[in-house]
Amino acid sequence: MTASAGPKGLTSMERFDLLPRLRRGVRVQYEGSIDKKGFNADWDWWLYKERDEWVIFDVDGPGCIYNFVQHRYPDSEEPTFRFYFDGEKEPRFEIRHSEFGSKAPFVSPLADAYLGPEDGGRGPIRVVRSFVPMPYARSCRITSDIRLKAAAKGDGGWGHVMYHAYAGLEADGEPDFRTFTGEEEYGRLLEMWSGVGYDPKLAQANEQKAEHKSLKLAPGGGMRVFEAQGAGSVSAIEAVPVEGSDDWLSDVWIRAVWDGHERPDAYCPLGVFFANELGLNHVGVLSHGIRADGTCYCYFPMPYWDGASIELVNRGDKEAVFEVWETRFLAGEDSRYPQKETGYFRTSDYYGAQASPGRDSVIGKIEGTGHLVAGHVTAFTRRPGIISCEGDVRVHIDGNWTPQVESDGSESWVCYGWGFPTPPEQNPSSAYDGQPDNPWSMVRLCAGDVYPFRQELVFGIESGEFNNQYIRHSGILFYYGVDEPGMELTDELNVGDPASEGIHEYRATGDLGTYRLESAYEDGTNRALKDIGREIEGRSSFVVSVRPDNAGVRLRRRSDQITGRQRANVYVDGEQVAERSWYFADRNPYRRWLEDEFDIPASYTAGKSDLRIELEYVQDGETRSWNEFYYWVYSIL
Repeated sequence: MTASAGPKGLTSMERFDLLPRLRRGVRVQYEGSIDKKGFNADWDWWLYKERDEWVIFDVDGPGCIYNFVQHRYPDSEEPTFRFYFDGEKEPRFEIRHSEFGSKAPFVSPLADAYLGPEDGGRGPIRVVRSFVPMPYARSCRITSDIRLKAAAKGDGGWGHVMYHAYAGLEADGEPDFRTFTGEEEYGRLLEMWSGVGYDPKLAQANEQKAEHKSLKLAPGGGMRVFEAQGAGSVSAIEAVPVEGSDDWLSDVWIRAVWDGHERPDAYCPLGVFFANELGLNHVGVLSHGIRADGTCYCYFPMPYWDGASIELVNRGDKEAVFEVWETRFLAGEDSRYPQKETGYFRTSDYYGAQASPGRDSVIGKIEGTGHLVAGHVTAFTRRPGIISCEGDVRVHIDGNWTPQVESDGSESWVCYGWGFPTPPEQNPSSAYDGQPDNPWSMVRLCAGDVYPFRQELVFGIESGEFNNQYIRHSGILFYYGVDEPGMELTDELNVGDPASEGIHEYRATGDLGTYRLESAYEDGTNRALKDIGREIEGRSSFVVSVRPDNAGVRLRRRSDQITGRQRANVYVDGEQVAERSWYFADRNPYRRWLEDEFDIPASYTAGKSDLRIELEYVQDGETRSWNEFYYWVYSIL
C-alpha cells in the first residue's frame, strides 16, 4: 500500500489502512506539566522565558506534533499560543485559547474544547485540545504570552504536547518533510473524524464478509466466526448483541490467531475489544467502540499471510446471544500488505482488576518490534465517591528509565481534565465511561502519535497522586508488532570509569572534571542511583562498536538534568549529523537523572563496525557545560 502525497504526519493519520506499517526511524516523545518532585503539583508549565514569551515546547530536528492540550479556568487571563518552525523569528501560527475548534486549521472535530464541571466552586474548567498533525523539517518551538502556572482560581497551567521525532530523511521510507503551513488540505481527515462509528478506511471494492446470524454461545462454549487460508486482512468486525444483558462484555472473549501462531495474537474480553469495559454507557472512538444503537465495531486492519482464525469463547455461566456477527476481510492481492514492513495486530495480556499498592499498575508489557495504537484502563476504588483520577500514566520504551510518555493525571492521557466527572464523554481519539469520578474507564486511540518500540514497551499508571491510594486497575493495550527485536545493544561506555574510558579511547577537551551524583529518575519510584560523570565545556569523543549491517544507530545517555537546554552537535567519524543537534530543553533539579536518546541515520553508520562519536557542547540558555555519565549504543536492525 503506497502512501498518499500529503506531508508526513498528515499521511499517517488520514490513511487508517496504513496503521499496521512498522515505523522506522520514529520515536514518540512527550513534553508537559509534570510535578518535578513526583507528587501531584502538575499545574506549572514552561521551560524558560525568552523576551516576553514563555516557552512551553522546544525541540530540534524533524518531527511532527500530533496532540496539543491545555486546560485552565475560563475566567483566567487568556493565553495566546505561538508556533515557530525551523528557527523562524516570527511565529508561523497563533491561536488563542478560545479559538480552538473554530480557527482554521484547528477546527472541529480535529480540535475542540471540553467544558468541565464547577470543580467545587472554582470552575467551570475548560480543556482545549488539538489533534491536527503539524510536521516540521528542522525544529519547533511553542510559546505562551502569559505564564501558565498555579492551581488557584483564575489560573491553570496544565497541558502537554505529544509528538514524533524522526531520525532523518530516510525515516519510515517517507522523505517528505514539508513544514506545517496551516494551508494543508485536511478535508479527508475531517471527513474521517466526523464519522465515528463507521469504517474510517477508504472503501475496498473487493471486500468480502463472513456473517453469522442468531449466534448463540452456551456457557463454557465457543465458536469459530472466521477462518481463512493464504494471505489477507481482516478489515472490520461488527456485532449486534441481543439486548437484556451486558454479561457478554466480560464473559465472552475473542481469540484471534494469525499465520498459525502458537500463542494467540489477540485474546481479551469483548468489553475491552469494543472499548466498553464497564458498559454503563455506549462510547467509541474512531477505531473501536459501541454506537448509540448498540452496534459494536472494530475497524483496526488485521493483516495475515498464511491464514487466520477468530473464535469467540464464553467463559461465563450464561448463554450469550448476538443478532449478528460480521467479519469483513480482503483476500490475496486485494490486501497488499508487504510482510517485511508490517506488524501483526495484537493485544497485550489482559490485565484483570487488581491493585498494586505503592507502585504503578503495569497494564501491559510488550516485547519485540512494533507500535502501540490504543490503550484501555479501568479503575475501581473500595467505595464510590473517591476521586481516583490523579494517577499519571507512564510509558517506558526499550528499557529507558525515563518515561517517553507521561500524563499529568489519568484523565489528561485521554485529553480531558479535572477527573472523570461527566461520563459518558467521547471524541474521535479518546473517550471515557463510568460513574462520576469512580469507577471510570478510559480509552485512547493513537492514530497518528503511535508509540514505536524496538525491544519492549511497558505501560503503567499510578494509583492516586503518588501511588498513595488503593485502586484496582484493569486494562489492555492494542498494538502492531512482530516478535523479533528491532535493535541490539552493541556497546556501553561508563564515563568516569578509567577502564571503560580506555577501552573506548575516550577523550575530552574543556573537561571540567568528574563529579558524583546520587539521585532518582522521573519513573515514579524512589530508587536512588549513584554514578560518576563528567562536565564538558568543549568536546568529548569515544569509539564504539556497532553491527556493520545496522540500519542506523541509537545513542542513549544518562545525564544530570539539573539545568535545561543541554545541547551538543554530534559528529560521526568527523562528519556532523546535519539533521539535528542533541538537545533537551527541560530540566528537573529534584529527580535529576535523565536518559535521553539520539538517533543517527544509517547514511552515517551503514557498513561500519566501529564509529568515532564526537559531541561538541553548544552553550544555550543557562547551561555552562554538557554532562555525561553513561552511554548505551544500539544498532538498529
